[in-house]
Amino acid sequence: MAEQSNFLAEKRYAVVTGANKGIGLEICRQLASQGVIVLITSRDGKKGLEALNDLIKSGISSDNLHYHQLDVTDPMSITALAGFINSKFGKLDILVNNAGIGGFIIDYDAIKAIGFRNINYDEMMTQTYELAKECLETNYYGVKRTTEALLPQLELSDSPRIINVSSSTGMLKNIPNERIRGVLGDAENLTEEKVEAILNELLTDFKDGSFKEKEWPSRMAAYTLSKAALNAYARILAKKYPSIIISCVCPGVTKTDMNGNLGQLTVEEGAASPVRVALMPHGSPSGLFYARSEVSSYE
Repeated sequence: MAEQSNFLAEKRYAVVTGANKGIGLEICRQLASQGVIVLITSRDGKKGLEALNDLIKSGISSDNLHYHQLDVTDPMSITALAGFINSKFGKLDILVNNAGIGGFIIDYDAIKAIGFRNINYDEMMTQTYELAKECLETNYYGVKRTTEALLPQLELSDSPRIINVSSSTGMLKNIPNERIRGVLGDAENLTEEKVEAILNELLTDFKDGSFKEKEWPSRMAAYTLSKAALNAYARILAKKYPSIIISCVCPGVTKTDMNGNLGQLTVEEGAASPVRVALMPHGSPSGLFYARSEVSSYE
């Protein structure tokens, strides 16, 4: 695209987390096909290398693809990645925080067998303290750790950008608790401490069994709060680092393992929005939420 030409005029380096399959892998494909040097990362090294080889076999130049293992919940793994980027590339232009999990268990095969009408998702969805903790560790704290570790390399770029693959599920209207909506929606006074206090409150209610009695989302509670917290974190970072274009993107309901491949969009369609935002021209606005390719509200 012509609007991207001023950014792609120079050699660009990107890291994509959770990139061995689904939207993450397709983001790598689309970025590399436009000449970006892409570092594919995944928790499972074997699957990540298989994904790398699949992209090369599909016709993507091996010159544009690299791989490094990354577990966003493991500080040592993140440190190793930062060291690799430093020695291999010397800088980073694009960070796509894509790694994420659902934080619940649901039998999608049973849903398919029953049909979609009159399904009681609250009854069919399992949500526990352990699942919630794992979800928050990956979807929020994992993004935070990875971003903080790679900020020095991003600041060496002349046009750095961070793209958080988020979800419209994390919009504030999906949180019943008015107090929590107020805290997360107060952009001027947001702090990481306030965001994390809310996440700790959610985990406490899960742990002591009072979760269902409180004003949390009845389904996908941990996932919803993790994405709401991720959105809030992006707004905090955008104020703190005005030289970095920081965006949250909902790719749309895409066919992935997380939703039992019940989404409406293909992975190609889902990945297109984060890629478009990642390749926006110099000087594009920061701190925005995109529903697919359109600017939307965090509310």
